[in-house]
Amino acid sequence: MSQHPSLKLGASAGKFRSVIKRHEKVKELAEKDKWDEEKNSVYKLPKVKRILFKIKKSKSADDEEGAGETKAADAEGAEGKSKPEDKK
Repeated sequence: MSQHPSLKLGASAGKFRSVIKRHEKVKELAEKDKWDEEKNSVYKLPKVKRILFKIKKSKSADDEEGAGETKAADAEGAEGKSKPEDKK
């Protein structure tokens, strides 16, 4: 019997979460040097802003040449379609 797709953890395991647990917040504050174990309490922690950075994939030289050729072919095809034909 197979596992239902909604129950699989493959791609969602590393998913970005905007809400984090207390120990994760303490870890981030410690990395930013805003946390001292002796002075600070784990209650009433300050808010930690979480930002997701999307990295765009850069195209290689081969892909750019191929994309340029297809754009030119599409433009030629579009020009041919835009001309109305005379019906007699």
